[in-house]
Amino acid sequence: MTQTETPRPETPRRRRDAEENRAALLQAAGAVLNRDPDASLDAIAGEAGLSRRALYGHFATRDDLIRSLLAHGVSRVLAAIEQVEHDDPAALLTLIGVRLWREVESVRVMARFTVRGPFQRELAYALAPLRDRVRHAVTVGAATGRIRDDIEPGMLARLVEGAVLSVLDEATLSEIDVATGDRLVALSVLAMLGFSATESHELLATIPGLGA
Repeated sequence: MTQTETPRPETPRRRRDAEENRAALLQAAGAVLNRDPDASLDAIAGEAGLSRRALYGHFATRDDLIRSLLAHGVSRVLAAIEQVEHDDPAALLTLIGVRLWREVESVRVMARFTVRGPFQRELAYALAPLRDRVRHAVTVGAATGRIRDDIEPGMLARLVEGAVLSVLDEATLSEIDVATGDRLVALSVLAMLGFSATESHELLATIPGLGA
């Protein structure tokens, strides 16, 4: 290139390829880190079918890649939860749990990094809107007698979250399809809220998609 020439703008095709490579790297990172949180960048690049050099073209460090992956997961989860509405606090908490299960890969990888170094505080801050909503529903449910009131609302909210994660753990050990996972999450959440098996099935029968 001579001194009078200017750099050519990036073509739409090159931008599209770059976006596809970035998306492939994030997808690969989710799959690999779900299996092994300490997996190397080489393993992630290999999963995506790209070189380590290509990976560094998008993410300067391993932490940058993980932060981007977690941010992507948080965005997916929060967007999904925003769509969940119900007047009954117990049903609302059940539906939130089911929606989290349906975002299984994003939730699982986030769960793995909530106890790992600098990501713990970052994730807690990013997921605050979700946890605030769960705690609010628990508080309202306990105050109105709809759910148990013998456990402090903040603690019960965390136990509800744990009920969802327990199904994610089971999904790593056995083949669980989406419908089965929905039911397991729903029943686990309701049990944590103080519902008997009979009461749980009666409530689920009123929620479209969960009563079968």
